[in-house]
Parts: sequence; structure tokens; C-alpha cells
Amino acid sequence: MTDGRGAPGSAGPGSTLWRVDLPVKRLCAVLLTACLAGALPGPAGARPRDGRAARPSPIVAADQATRSVYVLDAERTRWDADDAEDGPESGVLWSWTADGRSGLADLDPATTWTNPSEVKFRTLDGRRYLLATASGGLAAVIGYPGRGVYWAADTGTGNAHSIDLLPDGNVAVAASTGGYVRLYAASAGSRATRHAQVPLAGAHGVHWDPRTGLLWALGSRQLLALDVDGPADDPGLTVVRRVALPSGGGHDLAPVLTRPGRLWVTTGSAVYQYSTTERAFVPYAQQSRISGPDVKSIGDDPRTGRVLVARPERGHPCEWCTSTLVLYRPDGTRTLLHGGMYKARWWTTARGG
Repeated sequence: MTDGRGAPGSAGPGSTLWRVDLPVKRLCAVLLTACLAGALPGPAGARPRDGRAARPSPIVAADQATRSVYVLDAERTRWDADDAEDGPESGVLWSWTADGRSGLADLDPATTWTNPSEVKFRTLDGRRYLLATASGGLAAVIGYPGRGVYWAADTGTGNAHSIDLLPDGNVAVAASTGGYVRLYAASAGSRATRHAQVPLAGAHGVHWDPRTGLLWALGSRQLLALDVDGPADDPGLTVVRRVALPSGGGHDLAPVLTRPGRLWVTTGSAVYQYSTTERAFVPYAQQSRISGPDVKSIGDDPRTGRVLVARPERGHPCEWCTSTLVLYRPDGTRTLLHGGMYKARWWTTARGG
């Protein structure tokens, strides 16, 4: 048993457990996952000493078609989750779902894990975690690669849409129809529900920024900077900056990992970069090509500088989902066969600090 906080049987920093009698293909997959777990992102565009181009970070996607999270090999152009058990040949390096997890049964994942809406990769005290939310209300911090539960909660019917893990172990959640940003005292226990709350209409994104020491949150019309105060077991939130968006329908908020001090901000009609030091929206490379409507998630790979975008696919059975992700710098696409991805991010713990 493990709760994701280092209980007996959990995989600690730098350690991975495997069975020696695994089939060869699955053993290869486990070994590849172990290598990824220990890998640290390098500077943007970094090249190995032999002069070859840096390998990209993997990609993590929230797939609503299968109610699953997938960590995917970014060097492959197509992935097949149906063949994930076949190991690296599928392009799926690791996966997780709340469905069928005994450690989450009390939170009714059949209901609360409906429509996965966010995925991130974070570290805390030397351990690695998947962060995930779903529109059904589940918010969870899950150990990687061991899948132990650090913290999870049913946030209610407010359409949980984003999540982040703070350095003190607490967890921030943004809920769009609920119109709020919450900071849960997750450091107090795996089912802690005490929280601070700030109203924010259409809250869609949340990001802890180590450079400013502030929690940033994105709503329909505003970008907020929040100061975190109080003890970890009874936290508080105070708005210290309000920024009007250039256009309405704020959706995704993420760090620009190759330009520290900037945030990606998407709205219903465009993609922007906001400079936390200049306190202004600023131009960026290939803006005329990257910017566009209805971008659900965006981010740049700290290893290569490549930009990853998820936007709805015309004709897809899920009107806000896609089976194909778009890449820029250089251009490309990545397809999850039979997929219904909502958001996708580079699988890196970098926060832009």
C-alpha cells in the first residue's frame, strides 16, 4: 500500500520497481519509463556533447475518449493506446486513469472522473507527481511512476479545469462554472478539504510561478496574481494584481519555459504571452502563425523550444477534443489513434523559474 507520500512500498526518488518475469516488450517499456522518470529537462535547444540535436520531452495528454492520461513518445508521429500493453511500439510510455483505482473509490470516479480536463508534471520533496483534474469534479495528485495517491478530492460540480502543486505541498484548483480558485491544504493529508477561495468568473487556468512567488489564475476576462499567506494547514489567498485580457474567453495558462518571466495565455480568439516583469502582453516569435482561436492548451519544450498546441478538431465526435496535436518550431503533428484529447503538455517538471 502507498499514499504517494513515501509510505512503505512506494517508489522513492530515483527508484523504480519491476518484476523480472515480465514479457520482453513490457520489460522494455518499464525500463524506458524508468529512464524518463530520472531525466531532467535541459535548457531550451540544448545539444548533447556529441553535437546532436536534443531529444524532445515526452508529451502528456488528457484523453476524454478513454478517460485516461497518457505519457507519449514525442519522437513518434502516431500513438496507439489500444496497443499500450505492447510497450514502446505503441508510443505510450505510461498511463493512468482514476477508473477502478481502489485508492479513489470513496470519491466515486465513475462520476467525478468524467471528461479529464488537465494534466501536469510536478515535483515535491524529490518525488514526481502527475496532476490531473476532470470536469466531473475530481482533482488528484498521483505519484509517478508508482501511481500512489498523494492527495485527491471531489471539488464538486464547478467544472474543475486546472490544478497546480505549491512548494509547501498544497494544491490549487480552478473551476470554470464554479467561478473560483481554491487553495486546498493538501499538505495536511490525502483527503484534506480545508481550502481558501477567491472568486474568478470563468476560472480556467492556474499556475504557481517560482519567479514571482505568486499563484496566477486565468478567468474569462482577467488574469489574477494571488499572494499565498497563512500556515500550510490553513492557507489564505489575496489578490495582488488584476490584468484585463486583450480578448475574452480566457482558457489556458502556462509558463513560457524558454523565456522565463513570461506566461502563455489563450483566449477564445488568440494566443498571447504575458510578461510578469513588464506587466504587459508582449510579442513573441511566430505569433502570427501560432495564435488562433479556441486553443485548449499550449506550451514550449524546455529541451528543444518546440511549441505544442491542442485545439478542437473539426468533425470530431467530441466538439472540444482532438485526435491530433499541432507542433510549431518546426511544424509537425502527432496523432493518438481513436483519441479524444482535450489538453496536452510537455512532460516536464520545469515551471519557468
